[in-house]
Amino acid sequence: MNIKSQLQQLCGDTEFLRLNDINIEPETIRAIMINEVVPFDSDDDFYGKPDSAYMSTTIPLFLKAGIKVNSIQDILNLGIYITHAVKTPKSEYAVSKDSIEESLPYLEHELKLFPNLQVVMLMGDVAKKAFNMISKKASGKNAVPSISTYKLRNTEIFYKGWRILPSYIMTGQNLLIEKSKFQMASEDITLMYRLISDNEK
Repeated sequence: MNIKSQLQQLCGDTEFLRLNDINIEPETIRAIMINEVVPFDSDDDFYGKPDSAYMSTTIPLFLKAGIKVNSIQDILNLGIYITHAVKTPKSEYAVSKDSIEESLPYLEHELKLFPNLQVVMLMGDVAKKAFNMISKKASGKNAVPSISTYKLRNTEIFYKGWRILPSYIMTGQNLLIEKSKFQMASEDITLMYRLISDNEK
């Protein structure tokens, strides 16, 4: 299944949104990591160049989590799919609510593409906000409480049977400098991997 063409069929085509143009067997995916926003240059994206900017922080996070990967394909092979809450590059420092809302139908349908999904990781506040907008539309309430991520990390949150793991942004060179957030994000990835591995047994 091609993610991009599938989402275009479900939500309509758009020249402005950047969707993941990759082929995946949806049954193999057990965890989704939702990053905040696509980069300006698609080469820098997770599915861009092998040495892309986004993978330069993602691979160290996985390695720190004790998971040996060298590429996005290695991560997909583990049953982990990475996508973005916002499918358009941000034009200002902060991501606008409008741009989250514009991409929301695509993210909502993206989550439904994977029948064996068990864990959803929300990598940063924008991802958390987008996911809450989806859950509020469906159930009238936020899936994730509006409190600091570090306070949520030891809370078991479930939505539609999925375990929801609020974590920290996984891209940007600042991540490699902010040692505490890097450490916590890698610990969350360790937990995510353990959850999908335990459920497979």
